[in-house]
Formats: sequence, structure tokens, C-alpha cells
Amino acid sequence: MELPLVVGVDGSDSSLVALDWAVDEAARRGLSLRLVHASLWERYEDVVPSSGPDRPSEQVMAENIVGTATERAQRRNPGVKVSAEVVAEEAADALLREARNASVLVTGSRGRGELKGLLLGSVGLTVAARAHCPVIVVRGDKAGLAGTHERIVLGAGEPASGGDAVRFAFREAEARDGVLDVVRAWRCPAHESADEPRRAEDSAHLHEERASAELDALLHDAVADHPEVRIRRHTVEGPARKVLLNRSAAADLVIVGARRRTGSFGLQLGRVGHTLLHHAQCPVAIVPQRV
Repeated sequence: MELPLVVGVDGSDSSLVALDWAVDEAARRGLSLRLVHASLWERYEDVVPSSGPDRPSEQVMAENIVGTATERAQRRNPGVKVSAEVVAEEAADALLREARNASVLVTGSRGRGELKGLLLGSVGLTVAARAHCPVIVVRGDKAGLAGTHERIVLGAGEPASGGDAVRFAFREAEARDGVLDVVRAWRCPAHESADEPRRAEDSAHLHEERASAELDALLHDAVADHPEVRIRRHTVEGPARKVLLNRSAAADLVIVGARRRTGSFGLQLGRVGHTLLHHAQCPVAIVPQRV
């Protein structure tokens, strides 16, 4: 039995958008949906949950958030099995724990109480950078959120460390019956591009051929396993974060891998993932790869 899709809910507009997106994703993937709301009211109030009329206001609010979210999910798609829980933890800690038993974890781009000027809330950033399962931060413009492009974008990493992101991308493309754009960005070192024109052109051609060969190696097994997925390969000169950011404007989801080093602490995300989480025009999936 597959693990559920987990979505964090807190009653904010951003989390409601993420909830709607998560319901649709669960239906596409044939997964159950688990709603999680983190609340520390019990710790602060030093009481146990009550079903009586004198329940603390924080308990009532937490129950209302979860109840309203559950009703919203069931209205959006009655065929998706929904469960929900209020957990007494900080939001980031709760979602990171949930990620250990989730197929995918979905969160909004900003939570309740986040400053409006923030491009991405602290919870979303922490979870995307540390979770043990793929994390999707739901953000972007109306077209990207609505899935009208029928296209997802995979930022292709190194053949030795990008396998999990590739497998995730092919499953997504298969579930959506859309086009999978696989993009491998490449650049000439500054000293080579400064050479005389002919030598610089030869160097660029060499780097492009190398990028194309790495792309073929990365995709080889997944193409064989998913022959029905429509793929478009692209090798593009330029910084990967800029290339993928531009392509997010015409995508329903952009996917990148993130290396997770065992025993390392702090945020393990990378510059490309960090840029996309803050600026992409569609939802962003960060897929962890153990190294």
C-alpha cells in the first residue's frame, strides 16, 4: 500500500491553495490524503483536549481549521480518501516528521502570520530543504496553479546523483499525461569563452555535447521504464537557476533534485532549488537524493 500524500494546513489563503492542489494531485496519483495542522495550544495552556463546552479557544480554532479543510477537500473530490490530525508540535517539526511516512509532502508558500513581503515562508523553506520525501511548495500564477500548460519541467542534475528526481518526474508526467521537458543547463568556463572566436566556439560545442551525453545517460533507464511518456530534451547554455526560472512560466510543475548528506545539519537545498522556491511561476518539487 502506497504512503499517503501529506499536506500542511493552517487556515491561511496559501494553505487553502495548497490543499486544493494536493487534492488534485492525490486523485491523479491514486493516493490517500492526510491533512496535518500543527498547534502548540496544549503546551501553552497546560491542558488536555476537551470535548466539553468550555474548550480553550485555541483548541476550537485548531479543530475548525482541520474540519474546514477536510470538508473543502471532500467537496473538491469525494473520491479521495481524507484523514486529518492536529499535532502538538512546531509546524516545521511536525511536517518533517510526517515526511518520513509520506509519498509526497505538499505545503503552501506562506503560512499564517508570515510577513507579506516574504517570498517563501520559513516553514516551507525548512521542510523543502530537510525532508526525507519529495516536497512540493505550491506557488505561482493562475495558469501554473491550474495546470493548464500540460507540461512539467525537470532540471536535470548529474547522472550519478539525479536518479530520484528523474523517477519522480516520469511518474508525474505519466499521471498527468503531459509533456516532460528535461532541461540540462551548461556553461563554458570564463577563461574558455574569452579565447579567440574559433577556439571559444569549439569549446562551447564540446560542453554542449558533454551536456547532451550526460542527459542521455541520466534518462536512459527511465525512458525504458516509461515508454509512453512524451519527452523533450533540451541542452541550454546559461545558469541553471535562470534557465529553469524562465521555463517555469510555461509549466505546471518544475522539479529539481537536492542532495541530502547523511549526518549534515542545516538547509540542504542548493542555489537552483532556493531560487525556484522563491521566484518560480508554478509549483516547485524538491526531490531529495541521498549521497
